[in-house]
Amino acid sequence: MSRTRDYLIAALVLLAGRRRPHRRESSRIVPPGTPNRRAENGAIALLFLGALCACGFVVVYALTANTQLLGLLLGLAMICIAASLVIVGRRVIVTEMLAEPYPPAEHPAEQAYLEKLVEESGQPLTRRRFFKLGLGAAGGALGLAAIAPALSFGPLRTKDLYATPWRRGARLVDEHDRPLRAADIGEKEFYTAFPEGADKELLASPVVVVRLPVSVLRLPASLAGYDANGIVAYSKICTHAACAISLYRVPLFAADEPGPALVCPCHYSTFDPAAGGRVTFGPAGRPLPMLPLEIDGAGFLRAAGTFDGAVGPSWSGVRSRRPTS
Repeated sequence: MSRTRDYLIAALVLLAGRRRPHRRESSRIVPPGTPNRRAENGAIALLFLGALCACGFVVVYALTANTQLLGLLLGLAMICIAASLVIVGRRVIVTEMLAEPYPPAEHPAEQAYLEKLVEESGQPLTRRRFFKLGLGAAGGALGLAAIAPALSFGPLRTKDLYATPWRRGARLVDEHDRPLRAADIGEKEFYTAFPEGADKELLASPVVVVRLPVSVLRLPASLAGYDANGIVAYSKICTHAACAISLYRVPLFAADEPGPALVCPCHYSTFDPAAGGRVTFGPAGRPLPMLPLEIDGAGFLRAAGTFDGAVGPSWSGVRSRRPTS
C-alpha cells in the first residue's frame, strides 16, 4: 500500500510540475507580437501540398511507373516541403541576432533575462496543431514515396507469381487474335500464341508452339499427354532471367547435329522441346513450363489446363507449388 501511495504522489507531483503558470502581461519584457496568419497558412498549405504530391508519386508508381511524372511529383513534394520550412524559418520562428559576444563570466540574472527576451520575441504560432499535422503528413507521405520503389524487388504476395491466364478450354490465338488450327502448325516452324481474350502483357500469357514428330517425343511420365499429336507448347519466358524465347534451332543434318531446341537470345539457355523443355545448355536452372494442349472438334488448338510449373525466373520455393489459373 505504501509503494502504491508513493507512486500516486509522484504522479501527481509530476503532473503538477508540467503545468506552467501563466505569466501576467505586466511581467512581459517584450510586447506581444501580432500573429502572422498568412505565413502560417502558407506553410501549412505547402506541407499538405507536398504530402499530396508524395502520395501521387506512390499512386503513379503503382499504376503506370511513368518516370517523367514520377520525377515531377517527387520534385514538387520536396520543393513544397522546403518552401514551407523556409517560410516557417523566416516568418514564424523568431530569429535572434547577437551584436556582441557573451561575457566570459555567467550572470544568472542576465541569462534569465535573455531567455525570457527570446521566448517573448517573434510572432506567436497560433495554428500549432495544424502545422504539426501538416509536417507529419508531409514527412510520412515523403517517406512512403521513398520506400515505394522497394516493392519492385518482388511481390509481397508470392501467390501472384503462380497465377496464369491459362485454363482448360482456352483457345490459342496469335498476336492478331487469330485462332491457331492444329493443321496450320508445320514442323520446323516457330509460333507464338496467347490465351484468347486474355491480356497479352501478362508474364504467363505468351507461349511458344512447335510441332515435332511423335516418334521423337521423350516427354517425362509426369507430362504424358501434354502434346497434341506432336504439337507442344511451352512458356515463352526463360527460366533464367525472364527474357523471351525467340530462337528455334532446327537441325539440317539430323544424323550429325543435335535435335530441335528452343534458345533464349540473352544468355543462350537452351531447352529441349521433345523432352519436356529440359535444359541442355546455359545458365537456366529448371525446364520451361509446359502447357498441355488438345484439339477441339473444329481443329483449333486449346489448352487442356495450365502450366506444369511456375512461369518466369526461379525464386525460393518455386518448385513447391503448381501454377493456378
